[in-house]
Amino acid sequence: MKAKKIITIVVTALASLLPVFSGIMKLSKSPEIVQTLTKVGVGGYLIPLGLMEIGFTALFVYPKTMKIGFILLTCYFAGAIATELSHGTAFNAVLPLTLIWIAAFLRDPSVFLPGKATVAN
Repeated sequence: MKAKKIITIVVTALASLLPVFSGIMKLSKSPEIVQTLTKVGVGGYLIPLGLMEIGFTALFVYPKTMKIGFILLTCYFAGAIATELSHGTAFNAVLPLTLIWIAAFLRDPSVFLPGKATVAN
């Protein structure tokens, strides 16, 4: 049981740090990020995108709002994947999304399996 808790904490930390770091890069208007997002047509929305990433991650980390944070992060990164697909760029959103799904499952299997009992954090 202790190993599962440690794995859950590590995966949740990784899943949370990626969007927060990405949000900070957007808020700081890193030249590489500005160039990449301008190329796909969303360069003018750096501040709202960065705030959304950080805000949705905060909801995901907090146990009582984990499910809504999970849904919002999934939608955010699904939109990022759709944008990447439509512009032929690298799939940078797949790793954070995968880690978010794994962390959500480890923290509360009822997110995916409604018959399972909720696991307390």
